Parts: sequence; C-alpha cells; structure tokens
Amino acid sequence: MTPTPMAEYRPISIVAPCFNEADGLMAFHAALSAAIADLPYDVEIIYVDDGSTDATPQVLDALRKQDRRVKTLVFSRNFGHQAALLAGLDAARGDAVITLDSDLQHPPERIPELIRAWEQGADIVYTVRRETDGVPLSKRLTSRLFYWLMNRASVTPIVPGAADFRLMDRVAVDSFCALRETHRFNRGLVSWLGFRATAIEFDAPARFAGESKYSFTRMLRFAVDGLVSFSVWPLRAAMLLGFGMAAFAALYIVYALYVFFVLRWTVPGWTSTLVTVLLIGGVQLLSVGLVGEYVGKIYEEVKRRPLYVVRERHGFGNDHQRASGARKRSV
Repeated sequence: MTPTPMAEYRPISIVAPCFNEADGLMAFHAALSAAIADLPYDVEIIYVDDGSTDATPQVLDALRKQDRRVKTLVFSRNFGHQAALLAGLDAARGDAVITLDSDLQHPPERIPELIRAWEQGADIVYTVRRETDGVPLSKRLTSRLFYWLMNRASVTPIVPGAADFRLMDRVAVDSFCALRETHRFNRGLVSWLGFRATAIEFDAPARFAGESKYSFTRMLRFAVDGLVSFSVWPLRAAMLLGFGMAAFAALYIVYALYVFFVLRWTVPGWTSTLVTVLLIGGVQLLSVGLVGEYVGKIYEEVKRRPLYVVRERHGFGNDHQRASGARKRSV
C-alpha cells in the first residue's frame, strides 16, 4: 500500500472480542501483527475479554506487555459477542475501526483490503462469507433460511452471509454507538444506519483452536433477537392466522347448521370438536407467545441496564473514558 501524506499518523482501531480463546490468541495476534505491519497508520488493538473462564486474561496480559499497541477490556462476566463488539467500539479512538473475531475465521490478512476500500470513500466496508470450512450442511441451510426470512420480514436489507468482520468510519462508529438496544443484532443495526458501504468476499477457514461458542440454542436465540428487533411481521402473521382460523370456524358453523337443520343428520361431533379446539388453542398459545416475546423485549429495554460491565481496563490510561459500562479499575 502506498502511504499518503495525510494518513501517516491517522489512528485506526482494531477490535477483537475473546471468549475462552487462550489456545489460539497468540497465533491470532501474530497473524494480525503481520497483516498490519506495513500500514501507514497509528494502530491500536483492543481485545475485549467477554468473561473468559480459561487462561485468556493471562494471555492478554502477556500480549499487552510485549506489544504497546494492545489494550484490553475485561468484562465482569459473559455478556455476549454483540456486547463485546459494542464495548470495543465504545473504547476505540480511531478514525476507522475494524472488528473481527479472534478465532482466525476472519482472516486478518484481508484488513489492508478493507482499509483501501475506506480510503476510496466507503464509510462501511463489510465482508461476506462465501464458504466456511468445517461447517455442516444443516448449519448452512439454516443460515440461508434465516437471512431469507429476515429480508422478507424486515424493511432493513441484510446481506446473506455478512460477517461481523467489517470496517466502519468514525462517523458510522459514533452513530452505531448511539444505538443502545439491549438485544442487539449488530449486522442489522449496521445495515439500518445506511452510509456508503461496499463489500469484500472471503472464504472463512476452520477454527484454529477450540470450539465454536455458538451452540444451536444460542444461534436460535440470536436469530429470534434479530427477527424480533427488525420486524413486526411475526405479530402480523399471528393476526392473519387468527383471521384465517376465525373464517374457518365461521364456515364450519354454517356447515354444522346446514347438516343439522337441512339434512337432519345427527352430528356426533367428538372428533371435529376436539380437532377444532386443539387447533384454535394452539394458534392462541402461539399468538400469545409471540406477543410475549415482544413484551419481554420491551421489558428488557425499559430497565435501561448497562449493556456490559467492564471490570478492568488496561492500556488506556486516564484520558480515555468512552466505554459506557461500569468500570472497576483502569491501568
């Protein structure tokens, strides 16, 4: 990359959440350092420890001691990947901020491409997975189904396969950090912001070490949060289903009356009544559950609790207090 005179001392931040990544952090940092070695920018690297229970904090301490660019935020407990990304963005000081996972599935060597696209005028440079090594067919299919539903249920378009590996200009970062939703679906929030955006495709390698932290249950919860946060379509679908059941019930009443008064048949009714009651009861419970999901989200939002709590901050000094979580110690 050819350095530009104005870019020589411009700050760029890199944010990498960590949760039980002790086995691969050194390899990730080595790959990241190699990728940014020739960048004509003042780079800071912010690792966010999302309540790890392994040796991740100790590894981060070692990295901070050997690399002056490293800064760390340590959560008081596990608040989740989306909250960890937000914490890093809150703390970042760069004119542009790059977020990526620390498991090497987001290849650091693509960072110069993101920066070139930003230098050419893009406010947001997002990445799109083409393939991911080691991912079963079932997960790929459910991912496609999720994005299909999201793009039909929401007015905010979301690119299928978009990853949390992205670059955001300072104006986009500030706008994103102003969104303090409790149940966060960052990919949707970034799309909602607008701004000038461009995409870079990449193939994700298999994890370098450890196991994915996204179990089926967590993925399902993440999908529900995304759908509920960006669409009222489930409520409308429940209402339409209710109208359909009401129409079915009205037709069945007409049929029953016709059979009784015109044809003079004796209608036993046990099977049809049971089926009807179970069907209508199931629809009602489903509808109540959907309403409850939205009410629960409202309940979580109105409490206005911090989205994360920072137990320790290392490497920031006393002149940087952007992070919005509670703070215990700053070094």
